[in-house]
Amino acid sequence: MTTPATIAVLGLGNVLLGDDGVGPYVVEQLRARYELPDNVTVADLGTPGLGLTAHLSQAEAVILVDAVAAKGEAGELRFYGRDDLNRLPLNPRVSPHDPAVQDAFWLMDLTGDAPREVLVVGVIPERLTLGAGLSDRVRCACEPAIEAILGELARLGACAAPRARPGVPDLWWMAA
Repeated sequence: MTTPATIAVLGLGNVLLGDDGVGPYVVEQLRARYELPDNVTVADLGTPGLGLTAHLSQAEAVILVDAVAAKGEAGELRFYGRDDLNRLPLNPRVSPHDPAVQDAFWLMDLTGDAPREVLVVGVIPERLTLGAGLSDRVRCACEPAIEAILGELARLGACAAPRARPGVPDLWWMAA
């Protein structure tokens, strides 16, 4: 496959709600530990709501990392492509913290700006309670999530290389 002009790896989630911070945690680990090609951007978006469209419209391929409500055990990974997202019913946003992923793609389809490649790397959370930090089960899922992201980047022709000297992840919310 030829390399898309731009690939975005985007972490979604509220870092102050326990395991909901898995998306930001994973992308900060990725950014600190790997050299990525110039056409790959990595960002912690927090809980962008429909502001997500601005980040999606700038990329031809998108990898989203987030906590997901799915059947299974805490810490299990779930993978969703664009077709999977299209099959889900649109639900009303009940919180300003909802990342509005489906709504953003729906709007982008209307304008013709949707990325052509989409992968959601989801982690089933154990707890979504007030407080920073991941549960042990979700923290253990972070390495397999990073491996999945690296695999998808390679599939897209954008191979990452481990940094000779890994940096320190910017996990500002976990600072004591």
